[in-house]
Amino acid sequence: MNKKINIILLLLFSTTVQAVSEEQMILESKQSIKFFAKQLKNKLQHGMKAGGPAKAILVCNTAAKEISERVSKQYGWKIARTSLKFRNSNNAPDGWEKKALQDFEQRIKNGEAVEKLEFSEIIEKDNKQVFRYLKAIPTQGIWLSCHGDKLAPTVTKKLDKLYPQDQATGFKVGDIRGAFTITRTID
Repeated sequence: MNKKINIILLLLFSTTVQAVSEEQMILESKQSIKFFAKQLKNKLQHGMKAGGPAKAILVCNTAAKEISERVSKQYGWKIARTSLKFRNSNNAPDGWEKKALQDFEQRIKNGEAVEKLEFSEIIEKDNKQVFRYLKAIPTQGIWLSCHGDKLAPTVTKKLDKLYPQDQATGFKVGDIRGAFTITRTID
């Protein structure tokens, strides 16, 4: 009888530890995303002030990857951006991200606010436990100069040069522009 109780207690304890651990990873993910977004926003605002949307596109083309790599290294896991309508093919969603983004789109149709959309899961990959987290990025008005449906000719020219396969236009304020994505192997 004692053996059964010990097994049940062990199972309950391990489930509780994992739940607390996942909550902590979600909190840390949100903090790293906030830091990443602030760094990128500062660079983009500087680019906009220096030369308008065409300059901001160039800044985003070079700075976003550098910031992502730096923040990933600082936090010890991979942080990036992805979208169903991506601009840079390096940001194309993997299968897990695509499914979650499609679910986000359905959740919006059901009335959820873009700002609230997030999803996390612990999956198994290559015989390891991996924490995945996705947080939606709502389209903001300022972004329409580079991601809207009416782009200036200088913007279109810069996009054609830097992103010949660009899919990231036609957005409206409040659409899901994409998502921040976190991948973290659990030790």
